[in-house]
Amino acid sequence: MTQPASENRVNTTQASKAGIPFILVTVLMDVLSLGVVIPITAKLVKELAGNDSVQAASYVGWFGTIWALMQFFSSPIMGALSDRFGRRPVLLISAFGLGLDYILMAIAPNLTWLFIGRILAGITAASFSTASAYIADVTPPANRSAAYGIYGATFGLGFILGPALGGYLGDIDLRLPFWVSAGLTLLNAFYGLFFLPESLPKELRKPFQWSRANPLGSLKLLRSVPGLMPMAISLFTYQLAHSVFSSVFVLYTDSRFGWSPGTVGKALAIVGILNFVVQGGLIRPMMRAFGERVMVFLGLLGGILGFLAYGIVDNGTMFMASTVIFCLMGFFSAAIQGLMSKAVDPSVQGQLSGANSSLNGIAGMIGPILFTSVFKATIDPAGSLYVPGAPFFLAAAVLAIGLLSAWFAIPKQQPNQTEPIVQPSE
Repeated sequence: MTQPASENRVNTTQASKAGIPFILVTVLMDVLSLGVVIPITAKLVKELAGNDSVQAASYVGWFGTIWALMQFFSSPIMGALSDRFGRRPVLLISAFGLGLDYILMAIAPNLTWLFIGRILAGITAASFSTASAYIADVTPPANRSAAYGIYGATFGLGFILGPALGGYLGDIDLRLPFWVSAGLTLLNAFYGLFFLPESLPKELRKPFQWSRANPLGSLKLLRSVPGLMPMAISLFTYQLAHSVFSSVFVLYTDSRFGWSPGTVGKALAIVGILNFVVQGGLIRPMMRAFGERVMVFLGLLGGILGFLAYGIVDNGTMFMASTVIFCLMGFFSAAIQGLMSKAVDPSVQGQLSGANSSLNGIAGMIGPILFTSVFKATIDPAGSLYVPGAPFFLAAAVLAIGLLSAWFAIPKQQPNQTEPIVQPSE
């Protein structure tokens, strides 16, 4: 029996009041736990690989690729399941699974077990797409870009605290950050078990279909709405370029600047602070003043110039100073997600989030191998081609493609939409 619209609005308001804080806490705890292990994962891989930097780069690349491969297959399934059964059960299962996986990685005795841990992490970390769909459920279309800005600012806060804490703990013991991540994630899972309301009313749920849940089927949604695919391509280039950090940042700063896990953690915390300022303090007034289209272009231009600066500088201080330019890229993600979310029907927000996560998975499969290969080929001073900044120059070129795609995808005048542009075809 279909509920009246007034009752739906009441339920949505209640979910918004109780659910948005939980989602932000969920994202904060998940990103915090992910951030905690960033400064030490590559170091641990290097240790288990016999302290060989070149060999470690290969393993880090493959570890990143397998994580992304799991994301590619799991995210659309999670999105479709959340469209069928609701957001709450998917979020809780993912949170509990991720917490247990961190425990497995904390006790991994060799690279094989660590590899298995990365497989499980890729599957269970698919909750971010469901969290994004939750926000779309409880936020009016006109406010979604601002809501995604707060969502992104929460990411930034997690990356302020997580890497700093992980670097400090990693200097004590390389395994300790995994235990802390497990505790944070499981604590959040139990919190959600008792306090998280459901956001998707039963009458808006869609039957589960493998045609939508498999990665290729999920991506069909991006072709079913005019203008959505070029925006998705732009988002893909952002995700691909951004993977340069997870692929080579720790190894690059270790090899070129001699940074310890603690220094890496502090550097990533500074990046998080600047990202938090952009997405938490600047994006809402900037969005109101200039609109989403301008924010998309400003974000991409900031990313291109920031990557170029990262590749040009030759010392750690200037590398960190370049972050002031690069942090402008924080405008892009919230603006493009808001535009894409407005373009589709509420009943497929989970599928859209799953499709975007699949793109992120594809980028994650390509990025680690691509950027670590470039790193290996250009970092050796005795080699035939010594261009230490090559991975960042490549990332800038990838973003330039995204800028071109966005230019054609987004019209100059954006209507003040409160309804989807087009309902996607089945």
